[in-house]
Amino acid sequence: MQKKKILVTGSSGLIGSEVCTFFHSRGCAVHGLDNNQRAVFFGPQGDTRWNQQRLERGLPGFVHHEADIRDRQAMLELIAGLRPDVIVHAAAQPSHDRAAAIPFDDFDTNAVGTLNLLESARRTCPESPFIYMSTNKVYGDRPNRIAMKELATRWEYDDAAYAHGIAENFSIDQSTHSLFGASKVAADVLVQEYGRYFRMPTCCLRGGCLTGPNHSGVELHGFLSYLVKCNLEEKEYRVFGYKGKQVRDNIHAEDVARFMFAFAENPRCAEVYNLGGGKENACSILEAFALTEALTGKKQRHTYVEDNRVGDHICYYSDLRKMKAHYPAWGITKSLPVTLREMVEAWQHRSAT
Repeated sequence: MQKKKILVTGSSGLIGSEVCTFFHSRGCAVHGLDNNQRAVFFGPQGDTRWNQQRLERGLPGFVHHEADIRDRQAMLELIAGLRPDVIVHAAAQPSHDRAAAIPFDDFDTNAVGTLNLLESARRTCPESPFIYMSTNKVYGDRPNRIAMKELATRWEYDDAAYAHGIAENFSIDQSTHSLFGASKVAADVLVQEYGRYFRMPTCCLRGGCLTGPNHSGVELHGFLSYLVKCNLEEKEYRVFGYKGKQVRDNIHAEDVARFMFAFAENPRCAEVYNLGGGKENACSILEAFALTEALTGKKQRHTYVEDNRVGDHICYYSDLRKMKAHYPAWGITKSLPVTLREMVEAWQHRSAT
């Protein structure tokens, strides 16, 4: 029996590498597409070649494709040649701040790159599930209009309608997104449209803070990973606005990959899911400091900048009820303390090698 073939874009990144590993463990033939663009966006600290090499060493049969999703002809030819049974699109320019400095690169990567992949799939394998790693930033700063209350270490929703968090019917319109958020909105809507218009099995996963031990966190992207790195190296972490009480829900990359596998096994058409850690795995920056300090025994050095990032959320955690209703066997398996411990151990291992 022939193995199911999966193509993963951004395969050397946090989510892409976890997806490669997870689907490989389920007997799939795994093809990864990555050109280490993260090192271009963020410099040497964003380099992901180590992760590519880890996959090549650890996953027998893994095939790496050095290609750029912005190259339309290359995408058409690659997907026509592979005819993958599943496509997981996790490649992106992921930073708010970087997007403002490189608007063409940001849009070409996030929006045009997604269109190149969608059209390539439609021409060659329209029946293959197309899973897109979107972002909760498609909601712009609209979540900040929800009534909030300030607690000792965090902001919290002060509206019973959001007791479980933000659901998928929350508006993405008429708000400030950042240029990154806008390019991801364009891609998100394209993925939905290919699903509805062409009846393709697509889904958009509007991620919260996706994290885990294989994250190459930098200041401009990957807050929890970068926070742990700063703590271990006793470097200063800069907090941007909201008193450090801004809240994010954190989800381990393995739980992301597990949901993608569930969708690939039982796909639906043009679906949207808010994929995060939910209320149970949410924390503020101040709370993340305390949790990390407890694990490492090191005091977190930090400075405060009274200037929040454009489009940044004061409080955001995902309402997971739709996901659990559609895929009841799926749930969060990695708690925030477990995830943080894995990240501390991973950074310690990297610094020792």
